[in-house]
Amino acid sequence: MTSQHDGQPGGKERRALTVLPPRLSMPRMATPKQTVTLLYDPGEFEEFVKEWVPTQGAKYDLIERQGGAGDHGIDVAGFLTQAKLEGEWHNYQCKQYKRDLSWTTAAQEMRKMFVAAAAGHFTIPSRYVFVALTFAASLKRLISKPSECRAKFLEELSTTRDKLVTKLDDDERRKVEELAEGTDFGMFSCIDLDQVLEEHMTTPHWLARFPHVPPANGPIKLTPPERPRHDEARYVQRLVDVYRERFPDKINTLEQVEDVAEAKGHLLRQRVAFFAAESVRVFARDSTTPEYFDQVKEDVYTIVVEESERSHPNGWERHAAVMICAGTVEVTETILKPYVGPQVRKGVCHHLANDNHLIWCREGEQ
Repeated sequence: MTSQHDGQPGGKERRALTVLPPRLSMPRMATPKQTVTLLYDPGEFEEFVKEWVPTQGAKYDLIERQGGAGDHGIDVAGFLTQAKLEGEWHNYQCKQYKRDLSWTTAAQEMRKMFVAAAAGHFTIPSRYVFVALTFAASLKRLISKPSECRAKFLEELSTTRDKLVTKLDDDERRKVEELAEGTDFGMFSCIDLDQVLEEHMTTPHWLARFPHVPPANGPIKLTPPERPRHDEARYVQRLVDVYRERFPDKINTLEQVEDVAEAKGHLLRQRVAFFAAESVRVFARDSTTPEYFDQVKEDVYTIVVEESERSHPNGWERHAAVMICAGTVEVTETILKPYVGPQVRKGVCHHLANDNHLIWCREGEQ
């Protein structure tokens, strides 16, 4: 389906979108916490954690999953330099246990990390985060006291029956002990699933994973500035063409629109609608993926293009007819639908005009 005005919007190949089933026929959905706890396997949990890691404030050069056999205790790594494991990095150790994560399990992972680092597989991470569903209170208390945590770790290291340690020769074991003695155990911390979910909700991945649980805050309302922005130039010029056609003795430029009350009020309404749609576009970009807004544009275009291509007396009448038509559009049942009201659908028409898919004035109509 191609218009004579530069083709259909969203013509490029897009990622698959999450289309929701009709609400009335939906069974009760699992909560995000239930989904992660009961339905995710360890690999999916690591991927979920990887999506969340950027919320931690560090400027990572790369975030990478390394979990699996022979991972040396690295599940998700955040590299702060291109040196990766040879430079500064953070380790996120993922534990999807149904029971509280205990000191015994945490200490085993610590030993794995120190043994691998002493063997030269990587430098000690500057931050090591245990990510688990829940934690034993005793572990959280110990982690919150780095000196005490290190002392307990070293004490157990000397008597452990962990095969990772017992298979080492004396020199290798001494290197592990010296490395642990010289490490600030303040690098260790615990983050539970409740915190991860709260912070994951701010990422573009949330709605793709949990489409029935939109973020607490929807699109932020945007209002048009006094003067049009540079990204409004094309659709505003299309409207000026309409006003020039309707008020030929009064309007020839954008500045002259201010002097004609009917045109001034009309332009303001269109700009308000444009920014209503813009707020949804920004929300889609920041909270999920831009393809969801592209789908809204495609839905609107598919309906209004037929009205736009019909013969009209002039651009004013064509624009009015298209705006009325836009209000009837039933958009695809995606995660954006609750935010796409009549004003947003009108504004989408101006986004389409910006993309050169809708033109109001045609030669020979007046």
